[in-house]
Amino acid sequence: MFDVRSTENLEDFQRAFLAIGQYFGAEPTSERLEKFSQSLPFERMHAARENGAIVGGAGVFPFELSIPGAVVRCAGVTVVGVYPTHRRRGVLRAMMRAQLDDIHARGESIAALWASEETIYGRFGYGMASYAGEISLAREHSEFARPLEPRGRLRMLEPSEALELLPPLWERAFPQTPGMFRRERPWWENRVVHDPPERRDGGGPKRFALLELDGEPQAYAIYRHNPKWDEGSSAAQLGVIETIGATPRGTAEIWRFLLDIDWQATISAELLPIDHPLFFLLAKPRRMKYRMSDGIWVRLVDVGAALSARSYAHDSEVVFEVADTFAPWNEGRWKLAGGSCERTEDEADLRCDVTALGSVYLGGFTFAELQRGLRVEELREGAIDRADSIFRRTGVAPWCPEIF
Repeated sequence: MFDVRSTENLEDFQRAFLAIGQYFGAEPTSERLEKFSQSLPFERMHAARENGAIVGGAGVFPFELSIPGAVVRCAGVTVVGVYPTHRRRGVLRAMMRAQLDDIHARGESIAALWASEETIYGRFGYGMASYAGEISLAREHSEFARPLEPRGRLRMLEPSEALELLPPLWERAFPQTPGMFRRERPWWENRVVHDPPERRDGGGPKRFALLELDGEPQAYAIYRHNPKWDEGSSAAQLGVIETIGATPRGTAEIWRFLLDIDWQATISAELLPIDHPLFFLLAKPRRMKYRMSDGIWVRLVDVGAALSARSYAHDSEVVFEVADTFAPWNEGRWKLAGGSCERTEDEADLRCDVTALGSVYLGGFTFAELQRGLRVEELREGAIDRADSIFRRTGVAPWCPEIF
């Protein structure tokens, strides 16, 4: 058995990170750990101990997550790792057990994470809740289908300016986009703007560009150059780290700016939403290489509270029979009616485990899709269609622009 409990001081916090660094092949610096602790409190880092020695760690960023129609407290699970000497011995399960119990006790009704391996977290109740896209586009094929006459003013920002001007744009997009999370000031300082050379992966420093329309900030881009030459010609790549637009026009103009930057042979970006407007902006979208992967994974820690928190397309009712072996307090029948979810003795319409509810929670997937994937069982005819009409997405696809 392993003793799993929260860290109490910086020394324990650092020792837990050493275990995590072993897993990911990294060696976090003291400076990075100090900055990390500003967003991840000591008490939200769980460490597994064997005979007093820390052999694994698992952390939680406490933040607010945007969901359909609301913003809720969320446990952002992060930096999970075990020493290679202790793999396959139940350390991960013990940490996930302690962590989930702690999340539940704190009243956080949902948890979310980015999975390092897609086979790990389903056993703990997490369901894939969104897609993330990776693109690569040769600059010569970057023309738009319809000419875009620039209306805005573009300017480059110093990091200190970015720290003041970018957060309000994120805050405008955040409540409208399920899957985005609220960034507090330390997050902006230590994770978004901070740019240590050892984390540039061979590229140049972060660049910050701001678009203003009618004197108001409307979009921004964070990117870096990766200069290369091939037989006297530029083979440079421009890596887009993040773009946020408050309006469709702002999004289009900031992307036109990025695609027009000189000396870049290709433009690449990761973590784009599945409904990104580039598919319709580009004249030759087929020339854009696109790779789709899983985005964030969501876990309903408290089924009743989580389903009651989000909005729905209408007030019809549906009864779920939920299986959740890792959080048995969720097991049983739940009736969703009038936007509220409570326990019931009524006959169930659908049967599923809690991972399926995590997958549909943000609006990224439908019950019909999950039924075809053998994740949901329809117990009453028409229940799948009814559930999908209730959960129907009315805005943009869920999107988390940053791995946390």
